Amino acid sequence: MLAFKQILCPIDFSQPSFRALTDALELIRRFGGKLTVLHVVPPVPLVELPPGTGTVAFDVKKYESELITTYDQTLRDTVKERIGSDVPVEYHVALGDAAAQIVSYAEAKKMDCIVIATHGRTGWRRFVHGSVTEAVIRKAHCAVLTIPCHDSPE
Repeated sequence: MLAFKQILCPIDFSQPSFRALTDALELIRRFGGKLTVLHVVPPVPLVELPPGTGTVAFDVKKYESELITTYDQTLRDTVKERIGSDVPVEYHVALGDAAAQIVSYAEAKKMDCIVIATHGRTGWRRFVHGSVTEAVIRKAHCAVLTIPCHDSPE
């Protein structure tokens, strides 16, 4: 029998990710162990200015640092609101490509399982947005439990 003692649940503050968090909690309560909740902040895209337009006084690294601090507090507040005190929880905010950061963190911390939502995108939305979940499934070195959540049809 699989015993998931170290579970990673990445969230992006969407309803599907909250559903995955609920299911990850159920697993932790069943098996014991520790839940780690991860949020990945995408890097600020750098845009090159046309020659002769001068420079912009914008500190990208400082802005990214502020984003990480803000999301860390938001993550803590959100998890506190959704999880009781009966479950040991660790929080982590990373900067970079979501799928790469999720897989890297899971491997570095020797996670037993990643519980991640699917957003149910199809057609052009999936082509444009890609799928973090698919990339995690392909690259993860541990079990990946996907929680299907579908967009409403348009």
